[in-house]
Amino acid sequence: MFLASSAKPIDDNLKNFVDEIEAQSPSLSVLAARQFRYSLRQTTIEVNIKEPRQFNVLEEFIIRAAIEFEPPPTEDELASVLGLDSVFIKTTTATLRSLQTLSPTSPITVTSEGRSFYEKGSVPQPPYPVQLHAITDPLSDKITFQAESLSETAINLPDLADFITIDQTITDISSLQLEEIQKSIQASDLALHIPEEGKIVTSYKVLNPTQKFWRKISLFVIFDALEDKLTIQIRNGKQILESASNWLEALHAQGKISLQALCKLSTETINFELEAILKQKNTEIEARLENIRQKAIKSGKKVDKSPVVGEVVQLRDGQISQAFSEVLNSAKSQVIIYSPWVNQAVVDEKFLTLLQKLANRGVWILIGHGIARRQEDEEKPISPEVEKKLRAIKTPDGLSSVQVLWLGDSHIKEVIVDQEIHLCGSQNWLSYRGDYLPLGESVYKVTILHQVQEAYEFLADRFQNQAQKLWQNALNNGDSKLAVESLYVWGALGMEDIALKNIQQSNWLEILPMWLNVALQGLRTKNIQADSESFETALSLLSQVSIEEAFLESLQQGWRKVIGAIAINNPKTALKLLSDEVWAQFLRLNIAQKSDSRENFISQHIFIKENK
Repeated sequence: MFLASSAKPIDDNLKNFVDEIEAQSPSLSVLAARQFRYSLRQTTIEVNIKEPRQFNVLEEFIIRAAIEFEPPPTEDELASVLGLDSVFIKTTTATLRSLQTLSPTSPITVTSEGRSFYEKGSVPQPPYPVQLHAITDPLSDKITFQAESLSETAINLPDLADFITIDQTITDISSLQLEEIQKSIQASDLALHIPEEGKIVTSYKVLNPTQKFWRKISLFVIFDALEDKLTIQIRNGKQILESASNWLEALHAQGKISLQALCKLSTETINFELEAILKQKNTEIEARLENIRQKAIKSGKKVDKSPVVGEVVQLRDGQISQAFSEVLNSAKSQVIIYSPWVNQAVVDEKFLTLLQKLANRGVWILIGHGIARRQEDEEKPISPEVEKKLRAIKTPDGLSSVQVLWLGDSHIKEVIVDQEIHLCGSQNWLSYRGDYLPLGESVYKVTILHQVQEAYEFLADRFQNQAQKLWQNALNNGDSKLAVESLYVWGALGMEDIALKNIQQSNWLEILPMWLNVALQGLRTKNIQADSESFETALSLLSQVSIEEAFLESLQQGWRKVIGAIAINNPKTALKLLSDEVWAQFLRLNIAQKSDSRENFISQHIFIKENK
């Protein structure tokens, strides 16, 4: 048996974090958790900021006259045209010259900077100073800026630098180019350098010598039983420090750091723990299947006269393929299949036609496969041709109905339909037909809901983890196609809220129209409820969308369809979603026309949906 939590090298004040990590997925186990401190450097600087303000009427007239009059006028000539005392004109031109908007000599001539500001309807204001603190972080290898100074707090923890070689080179802030300072301030989200709005950091100077401050961090050693992978994670509170975590993992892979020294974890202890964890996970799966087998034996021995709440029926050889086909045909919203191998012996034209029939009804289909611990070690991988045919199956709205994911490291053979029927046993669902050469295969058809739910949660968790990895890869590479695959998986699992949360956190708004399409299918198959909080959250993101966005048209169509789909059964819910704030955004983004009322908008799109 593997070590109990109390026997692991886990600091007492990290136990709650460990519980949270392990609660995320039954496949995760924290082997060690320890706190350290490391040093940051803070340099106080002062930046000068120039930003524009709107013209007043006289300023606008003077600049416009200087641009359009030929030859350019003098102050006295403009005063005569306007019927004003020349003192007013000269005072205003003096102000504009001090702001480098007008040239310093008469007649009145506009500078290139003045023309630029005039086109924006504004003039620059005199620069003003702001004090900032430049923070040099050796773990992230970045310089960030913040308004508040770091606090001097005594931290009585081991210094990470005693265990790992950290580059403590102190960056001379005064040696940085202004452009570098501007970029770092922008990256720090301080809203002090916004060139597109005319707000610009024009200069800076160092005020005080660099100071040392200490920061507390936590190090976690985590094993993922599904991936058979050990990871090292660095956190600042609950925030995962990705670059620092990746750096430590690379050092560990190169043999440059010792987990024994860092966390009192020897190689022997780690190997023993990993074997024990994997054994326990496999035992849990076997126990679940054994429970199903025992139910089947009991149901075969006695007649149960109590109300039907489900049953376990054992199927053999020829019965299996018939039951497989019948169960798939019964699907209303969701099919999940796990088969170690997938080949064209089963995935033939007849099977593809069946899946297309399901897709036409809006059914999501998730196919997981793989038996090896690493995808590159698969001896019988799915062929590209078979995978391409499966992925080509579309819903009437053009969504990919079938998602094919390598999950790996499992011998299980399971089918779950609508979270109501569960097939499990020795049948390789997608690599062995079983109708032409019986091999004595045995399968259990389970309709006892709590057992079906137990099996569903196990497989759903694996697919959800894979979807999260796909999303992260998509985010890292800016791959919108891969991001959409993640949305399809989350949509199939009824986890549109998780998909939306990832879009919101990543500020990847161009994916929002595809999320609406996925949610639309969820509404039609009743996988997502009309009063889901996800719709209110998605509507709140409209204020961040510019009318110039390339994806605006698909966003407009998506919201019209979704509101129509909600209203067809829940008109009051649809009307409630269109609050004053939301309706203002609908009008701004031309989702609705200014001549529309909310009631007319809803009725129009119910009508459109009914006629489709």
